[in-house]
Amino acid sequence: MSDGSSAGEVAVSVRGVSKRFGAVSALDAVSLEVRQGEFLSLLGASGCGKTTLLRIIGGFEDPSAGTVLIGGQDVTALPPYRRRTNMIFQHLALFPHLTVAQNIAFGLELKKFARAAIGEKVRNALALVRLPGYEDRTIDALSGGQRQRVAIARALVNDPEVMLLDEPLGALDLQLRLQMHEELKRIHRETGSTWIFVTHDQGEAIALSDRIAVMAEGRIVQLGTPREVYEQPCDKFVARFVGHANFIEGRCVAHGADNTCTIEANGWRIAGRTLASIKPGDAALAVLRYEKVRLSTESVRTDPQRGTILDTSYLGPTLRVRVKLDNGVELLAELSNTDLAGRLAGGDQVGVSWAPEHLVVVAA
Repeated sequence: MSDGSSAGEVAVSVRGVSKRFGAVSALDAVSLEVRQGEFLSLLGASGCGKTTLLRIIGGFEDPSAGTVLIGGQDVTALPPYRRRTNMIFQHLALFPHLTVAQNIAFGLELKKFARAAIGEKVRNALALVRLPGYEDRTIDALSGGQRQRVAIARALVNDPEVMLLDEPLGALDLQLRLQMHEELKRIHRETGSTWIFVTHDQGEAIALSDRIAVMAEGRIVQLGTPREVYEQPCDKFVARFVGHANFIEGRCVAHGADNTCTIEANGWRIAGRTLASIKPGDAALAVLRYEKVRLSTESVRTDPQRGTILDTSYLGPTLRVRVKLDNGVELLAELSNTDLAGRLAGGDQVGVSWAPEHLVVVAA
């Protein structure tokens, strides 16, 4: 997959799209450009407008205002079958009375493809999703993951310019979802097509995407690579919604020209990076991810902060540790499950530190 850093050719352009359902505003003047070959995720909680936006791109909903362009063509007024898109719905919508091959071939038959061409395309699609030889099986005879692959094959066999995926993994258990993550990345890489993926799972969006558009209340609040969204949240909502973090409330006392902001919280001054326009005197929030907190048992006296472990939680690959600093602030740290982590216990005195660039300050 690409890193999403280059401009590239625009595959989908959404310009000032709004959508109202009666008195309810589902989308509020959303603008977005999706690059050719990109895997972009629309991430947000239920009701944020992400599925509505996806359905408008696919032609299943009409916008109340704004335009949608695909490949440079204005498709705002075109029905779904006139657009070079294909959509995979959350519930897949496979036909249980048809075989795997018949499900995949359905769209091709509507387009009056020759029987030989249909057979070849179906075989190629099944090979792509690693289900060769499954042509004659019924849908009821497939596992959940196999059904997902059939739905993907049915969409891909029509050679769409843009694939639209509406939480297609939502019904799968955790282990199967993780397996499907790898399959989706592989298929996207091999096809080179543009994918727009809707999810409420921030871990899923981070694992799959070139870029993530975080949505709230019908707007895109931040658009960036997974690393940018996770490590440089633009505001309190994104910081809370994506990942786990400590939040320290205070007020800005200095904002440097190098995009650093110093805040004071109950007499404690700490500095961090910021993307926000925060002025001295403004309420601010310091964001520190759990895994960025360092604990030490050997340099307690020299670390910037000292604290006492209150309790620990074993999470398998990691250990979550709650620490109360000497100044009264409580922080959570998440450590790799190493020998050091295994020796930590409630009541231990520890040094607490973090790299300055790992503290992010957002407006409160």
